[in-house]
Amino acid sequence: MRKVILRLVVLLLLAVGLAACSEQGSSQNSKGENDSKASKATTEQSGNASEESVEDLFKRVKNNSPTSERVNALKDIAMHYYWYGGDVKKAEKNVFKGITLHGDYDVVEEAFRQASQIDPYDLDLRYSIASAQVLQKDIPGALDTYQEILHLDSKQFNAQLLYGIYSKVQGNEADYQSSFKKLDELNKEKADAYRHRVELVDEKKDATLHTEAPDDISKKNHAFVVLGYALSDEGKMEDTLKERLKVAKKAAEEFPESKMIVSGGVPKKGNTEASVMYEWLADHGIDKDRIIKEDLATDTVENALFSMEIANQENINDITVISSASHMRRALVIFNEIDRMFEKVHDKKSGRQITNMVYMDYDSEKEARKFTKDEELVVYRDLMRASGIWSFPGMQR
Repeated sequence: MRKVILRLVVLLLLAVGLAACSEQGSSQNSKGENDSKASKATTEQSGNASEESVEDLFKRVKNNSPTSERVNALKDIAMHYYWYGGDVKKAEKNVFKGITLHGDYDVVEEAFRQASQIDPYDLDLRYSIASAQVLQKDIPGALDTYQEILHLDSKQFNAQLLYGIYSKVQGNEADYQSSFKKLDELNKEKADAYRHRVELVDEKKDATLHTEAPDDISKKNHAFVVLGYALSDEGKMEDTLKERLKVAKKAAEEFPESKMIVSGGVPKKGNTEASVMYEWLADHGIDKDRIIKEDLATDTVENALFSMEIANQENINDITVISSASHMRRALVIFNEIDRMFEKVHDKKSGRQITNMVYMDYDSEKEARKFTKDEELVVYRDLMRASGIWSFPGMQR
């Protein structure tokens, strides 16, 4: 019991610490896998935007309401559509008259845009606009938004950084290099830290994806970390998760001394990804004492953050991440980033080896080796989030 309480306290402190790393906009700090709309939380998860109906939120956006109430209502509308989705036509009719919206993320972007029109000096709102544009793969639009932020405040480190990173994703090496020169002037040490993160992506994009257990897996103080995948609305496993578990079962049988950390929250019908993975592995012969449930994570960043904390608490050193091939490069980048974060927290090198095993969800190994622009985009997007830069400052990492 004491260990559980200690874990929860440490996780809370880490969440606060990561938020404090963000310098987006004002002093406020700032989902694929569980990172996309397909796996948004159900109404079993609560939040400010889910405590009242979307109709009530629409009613709060009135010209005769105080400025802060209108801005907060628009922010709540944005978060409601981000997490739960909704009737886009109803949003057009009630709030965004004269604007054609094509999907939930359009609503998110437009809600933040209208809030920014009301309060143009709140840079966090502009960061949120850019994040909604990144979610829709509108990188030119996001770059323009970061430029707007820099026009208002040229010393915004995160805006300059994100402008450079997404310029690189666009293939604009000149703007990437120019941005980092400006970052050097703002904070050379921090700029170099992000250069190392770019090098991490360059390294992991060529990572070998192992369908069998790597030869160098340690047989001591080692764990397999199985990453979850969104459950159906009925709380059942989809085929993708079942395939990952088949890989995990094989690995567990080959390495009987290794622990198994099953990671994934996002409850559906009372089930979390971790709970159904735990039961599946136990039903297929894996000793329950070997399996550790991590049922708080809602996305890849939290898979890494919370699983690595368990590894530290359980004195587990080396880990092997198990996921789909299409997800693995992103997972490796994020797990290595979180490992570096823990090294800073504890002020010592972990010496941790992070390997991988995959369920091959590509048609061929040749296709699996391709690091596409779309994949590069989500890798960098999540890496920035893992580094402490929230997508929607003060609301959602």
